Amino acid sequence: MAAAMEAKGFEHMGLDGRLLRAVAELGWAVPTAIQAQAIPLALEGRDLLARARTGSGKTGAYGLPLLHKLLGVKEASPAVPQAVRALVLVPSAELARQVCHTLRRLAAFCSRQLRVAELCGHSDIADQRPVLMEQPDVVVGTPGRVLAHVAGHSLTLRPWLEVLVLDEADLLLSFGCGDDIRALLCHLPKIYQAMLVSATLNPELEALQELVLHNPVQVLPPEPRLPGVSQLQQLQVRCGTEEDKFLLLAALLKLRLLRGRALLFVGSLPRAFRLKLFLEQFGIPACTLNPQLPARSRCHVIAQFNRGLYDYIVATDEEGTAETPRQGTARKGGKKSVPRKGDKRKGQSPRCPQDPEFGVSRGIDFQNVAAVINFDVPNSVETYIHRVGRTARGDNPGTALTLALPQEMEALRHIEDALPGENGQSLLQPYEFKMEEIETLRYRCRDAMRSVTKQAVREARLRELRQELLNCEKLKVYFEDNPRDLQALRHDRPLHPANVQPHLGHVPEYLVPPSLRGIANPNPKKRKGPRGAGRGGKKPRGSGNPLQSFRFTRCGNKA
Repeated sequence: MAAAMEAKGFEHMGLDGRLLRAVAELGWAVPTAIQAQAIPLALEGRDLLARARTGSGKTGAYGLPLLHKLLGVKEASPAVPQAVRALVLVPSAELARQVCHTLRRLAAFCSRQLRVAELCGHSDIADQRPVLMEQPDVVVGTPGRVLAHVAGHSLTLRPWLEVLVLDEADLLLSFGCGDDIRALLCHLPKIYQAMLVSATLNPELEALQELVLHNPVQVLPPEPRLPGVSQLQQLQVRCGTEEDKFLLLAALLKLRLLRGRALLFVGSLPRAFRLKLFLEQFGIPACTLNPQLPARSRCHVIAQFNRGLYDYIVATDEEGTAETPRQGTARKGGKKSVPRKGDKRKGQSPRCPQDPEFGVSRGIDFQNVAAVINFDVPNSVETYIHRVGRTARGDNPGTALTLALPQEMEALRHIEDALPGENGQSLLQPYEFKMEEIETLRYRCRDAMRSVTKQAVREARLRELRQELLNCEKLKVYFEDNPRDLQALRHDRPLHPANVQPHLGHVPEYLVPPSLRGIANPNPKKRKGPRGAGRGGKKPRGSGNPLQSFRFTRCGNKA
């Protein structure tokens, strides 16, 4: 039945015509597996327990029936009072903004009838109260912020709430939102439709399911945890030393052997800044997604990347950032953090608290990502899946490359064992990259690494925080009352994150390996307009097939 529905398309599901117009506008030709199974059941009013991998269309799976139901309620009783009738809880501010944006696009042709509001930590509670006074039909937010509004009597959910959605439910628990969700349930009406959606379903969710769901239907489409080899190419390169990692990455990006935009994942925030500063030595612009900055600033960085202003973004994930507890301590949910050999890097600065609403490897929709590069091997299979899930989304192809040191091989083997390919083989195909092909670049790599000192990393972080303070809207009033503090901040000692050496940004022809001459483009002409834009600035780079542009074999790899 689901397969037949998927083949027929959205028009046979009985959805409101205005929603079908929006679906066509978005270019959704046929429903995905999760949409084909979940939408008909949700339209019947059933509670759902749905699992689907990242990028499979979960937002549309619950968003379309949610909006359809609210339109039906309003048309059936025109005199019904305006009220919040749907609540979508998400684990992070970035995901809240993304879900809100998708729901608004789905409601584009009925925006006068349905209003969607976003509640998360990127705005003050006081600034969000006027929005709630207009009684939006749908509220999307993090549990902590929604509960704060309920406690402050600026948001009322009883008795009009019709639909409750818990998106990325496993992350809601791992982010410590369980208590807030339980507190919110006390403010809901006795009868409502509930949908619990997640990329993984683990035993820790059982207690939450019992509290939220009533006779739920499980929606578990038979799909792999990651796209198949025809869509996602997963590769691994074994590096002998830390210097080899930096050398290989510099060759791939500077010689433009990897085409399109990429996400670079590392294991800690100081390491993210070090990698960013290293790339800048070669004239490769990159941005860092800093979990210590407010949600508004992080969303701005993501928007810049999606618009093509940067080709590369360096990020950490929720298990490898400042939120990670000390080794041997238990995390919320009862799991202990497992230390990985090599995690204690010399000179690594102590980890600082980050925004509890931050999350990067799950949920956020980085657009047109041609490749994900695991510069540091992830410390769990789930983290690997969620990192790699940032590419090959929808029907787009993608490539995942993992760089592994000898001390990281145990973690990599664990990932390989958990992700078997066809005929029992691992999905992570090895590439014996001949490092002698790029030895001509090694001395330049060493110069760049020497320039990125511990002090340079520290000052890069301080400069970013200083700039955030100067641009902070919340501090404007304070600085108006205390102009000396503003002048002191502006005229504090100059910070020098790294001494950029201009000659490293230009690679002469004689340094390009002979086997790569003709395909490498180390010194492209400067483009006008946003980075990543084609003619007219419309088509983003990286929207083509990254499998054809990820040119390893020309470097002497063993086929």
